[in-house]
Amino acid sequence: MTGWGSGSGSTTVWAILLGAGFGSGLWALAVWAFPPRPTLGDLLSRTLDAPAAAEDIGPLGGRLARLTVPLVALQRRAGLPGPRVRGDLRVTGTPVGEHLAGKALLALAGLVAPTIAQLALAVAGSGFGIGLPLAGGILLAAAGFVLPDLRARGRAAAMRDEFRHALSAYLDLVWITLAGGAGVDSALAGAVQIGQGWAFDRLAGALSTARLTRVSAWAALRRLGDEIAVDELAELAGSVSLAGTEGARVRASLAARAGSLRVHQLTDAEAQAQAATERMSLPVMLLFLGFLVFITYPAIGQILAGL
Repeated sequence: MTGWGSGSGSTTVWAILLGAGFGSGLWALAVWAFPPRPTLGDLLSRTLDAPAAAEDIGPLGGRLARLTVPLVALQRRAGLPGPRVRGDLRVTGTPVGEHLAGKALLALAGLVAPTIAQLALAVAGSGFGIGLPLAGGILLAAAGFVLPDLRARGRAAAMRDEFRHALSAYLDLVWITLAGGAGVDSALAGAVQIGQGWAFDRLAGALSTARLTRVSAWAALRRLGDEIAVDELAELAGSVSLAGTEGARVRASLAARAGSLRVHQLTDAEAQAQAATERMSLPVMLLFLGFLVFITYPAIGQILAGL
């Protein structure tokens, strides 16, 4: 009776722990998938309290804020995110707080996911013990913690490529406007009003900031290029700066920049197409190898049986 009571108590404790982990995991997944909308008071208070830290303000409110604030603060003290991830977040426009909150929630969900599976197996009358759920939880938590960084990096790379395409079109528009007799500043401001999309919006915002702060347009473009890590924009700023200070032939320079940028884009497109073609041949090779195994298996089986 004593042994049975001890085993029953241990089973009860494990059932309670698994149930708590199951509930916490479901709640964390639900909050991450369907975050509550912040109230107007929360948005106004964040805007008034930290107007200079716009990139660190995320849509955190209600239960999500209470859950993630300690975890986000812990990551900030650890120096996260790094400079490269911060640059990617600036390109995508994702607040740092929102990014860190997503990392914390995904890590927590990955940590309790094996516990949920263990609970389901325990209800079915089987289980793997404590070692496998613990190791699986650590691995899934690490994967969930890194996943937002990888997603931000991929999205930022795609947006930078899109920005380069828009920049090529913008250079052509500036060149045409300059050919019509406009000045450098008016050509830059007029051409940006023609295009559409987030890239032209960022260019227009940089030029508007230059006018309001009374700095040169090329300085604002160079700052934007450094901010989103697009070297071609910094090179454009150098060309415009040379034209504005030394009277260089800006039309010829911009035409050359636009041509070299298009050549670079075509080279990248050809490389991507070649890589896609090589990847398409891999399934055919695997199918051929499988067919060879299917044909030669009976003969190999007879040879091995005769030895």
